Amino acid sequence: MDDRPPTTDAYARRDAYAETWRVAMEHTTETESSLITFGRRGDRRVVLKVVKRPGDEWRSGEIVRVFGGRAMVLALEHNDGAVLLERLEPGTSLSELVVRGEDDEATAIIAGVIGAMRPDAAPTGCPTVDDWGGGFARYRATGDRQVPDDLVTHAERVYVDLCATQRAPRLLHGDLQHYNVLYDDARGWVAIDPKGVIGEPEYELGAFIRNPVEQPSSFTNVSVVRARLGRATDALGLDRHRALAWSYAQAVLSVIWGVEDGYAVIPSTPTLALAYALRPLIR
Repeated sequence: MDDRPPTTDAYARRDAYAETWRVAMEHTTETESSLITFGRRGDRRVVLKVVKRPGDEWRSGEIVRVFGGRAMVLALEHNDGAVLLERLEPGTSLSELVVRGEDDEATAIIAGVIGAMRPDAAPTGCPTVDDWGGGFARYRATGDRQVPDDLVTHAERVYVDLCATQRAPRLLHGDLQHYNVLYDDARGWVAIDPKGVIGEPEYELGAFIRNPVEQPSSFTNVSVVRARLGRATDALGLDRHRALAWSYAQAVLSVIWGVEDGYAVIPSTPTLALAYALRPLIR
């Protein structure tokens, strides 16, 4: 990873890409990882995203392009660390449905988006779910004990077994959850911000199971998880038990990634609570 201070360089790259791609900038929102600039190119409303430093979003434009607009936001231009996207309007997040108590409808929409995403061949060097599973070993090597050893060991065993028995792996979004599905008046519900990872389709359900984070009661309840997985796997013709096992192992891995990002883990951490709720269901 690039350890240079990112922000100044990111703004300079934003200005350079705006000039190269003929974007009239209107306003910019800064996140922890990116600069998101809203503007226009000619009469088209666009979004210029510039990633601050190399990481799992660095090639996001290349990943977006591979989906060819099939249930995915369109990439108009892209380069390493930058992508020019169509602007989705009004851009309402799918998380709003869950907050309003419409969880079944949100699940049906997620399943529809997954079913409609038909990527071309994955770009060279795209990570696999096996690669992402390296987080378990990295965590053990740190000596950190915020995530209980027995949980890490069990989840890693489940994860490794799933990796070894995958069926029909392909390019996945990799982070397909409620915040990454937005509504567009012209196109309907559309995915954004793919990480890009190669794995079987059942893996894709893990991210939405542990979201939205502002309403943890929607996913730490086993009956809700069962309902979500039942609806999604039935709609997509997927293996419900494998999807459940992936969701469990990914919940633990998500806690580990949180530790790597500097977050403290406490017993009430929602993803940890989800992992403990699902563990007894894993065969």
